[in-house]
Amino acid sequence: MLSFELDGRPLTWFSGGTLHKRSLASQVLARRRVNGSRERWTLTPEQALEQFAQVKAWVDEAREQDLLLRSSPLLTRAAEWSPRRLLDEQARFSLAYSPISILPPDQYYSVVVQVTRGCSWNQCTFCTFYRDRPFTTLPPTEFQAHLEQVGALLGGSLALRRSIFLADGNALMVSNARLLPALASVRAAFPGRPVSGFVDVFTGQRKSAEDWRALRDAGLKRVYVGLETGHDPLLAWVNKPGGREASRQFVSQLKEAGLEVGVIVMTGLGGLTYAAGHVADTSALLEQLPLSSGDLVYLSPFVEHGPYVNRATEDDVAPLPEEERLTQELHFRSLLSAVHPGVRVARYDIREFIY
Repeated sequence: MLSFELDGRPLTWFSGGTLHKRSLASQVLARRRVNGSRERWTLTPEQALEQFAQVKAWVDEAREQDLLLRSSPLLTRAAEWSPRRLLDEQARFSLAYSPISILPPDQYYSVVVQVTRGCSWNQCTFCTFYRDRPFTTLPPTEFQAHLEQVGALLGGSLALRRSIFLADGNALMVSNARLLPALASVRAAFPGRPVSGFVDVFTGQRKSAEDWRALRDAGLKRVYVGLETGHDPLLAWVNKPGGREASRQFVSQLKEAGLEVGVIVMTGLGGLTYAAGHVADTSALLEQLPLSSGDLVYLSPFVEHGPYVNRATEDDVAPLPEEERLTQELHFRSLLSAVHPGVRVARYDIREFIY
């Protein structure tokens, strides 16, 4: 079972009980179930080459055995992609992008444009996505060149990409004086697509309600906000500014501006030490948010890494057992189903990110 972009580059294929997904940079993410548990890993370049060779062999065999498939324009284009040519897409990706570290799951097949690079805060102990780069905003001329490079890289995959995501972390914190012209350029380059992006509570609140309405009128549809938790002591412990009341106020401001929101809550964050407070205060926050149809709530299983691990060791914060983390997730799902029945709730597993 295979799927392809319109220019013939493979997207997904299933073999030997394993699902493979190829990114724009020709990294291959593999996933399978073993004894009821999901395993995920990223293939080495050598392993990716082997998989690309297998896909090529399947395409060639299908075209050889079936006259209709031999005349298929899509498979004809697919046959032109040698394993080495596919692997070399990594170089073309690097010309168009700095590393794309994370996206919301519903934006994995968006057109990502990097208005900014890095994260303006970049000090949360649980996040290492942007530690390898300073926060910068692309000048207009450089941004325009970036749009052209992205369009050239995407090629036939543009047909699959029905939305635009403004990256990196906190891209929406850029002043409207710079962001509105950037939005106009993005929508001119990739027309007919809704726009979304990340922002955190404490920088998002710097914009006025009028600012957010202006962005909505310019094409912004949804704002993704990492709430993480409604428990203020836990938020402070992971070194993220903001708080439960600030989160409620900011989400309310976005909704009043006519925007959809995608709010992100972590399950398991803070381990055993903070579990009770995390569940109680996050539940209270979720109940208070003015969510409606079109909004999303992502429940993200926390994966311990980075400075968080050292902090947890120093403060004797033990990880939450997986069964208890799942209990948290089920609790939040049940609560949201009761208080916000029209809102979509989904898992956001950062280990399955691909672009």
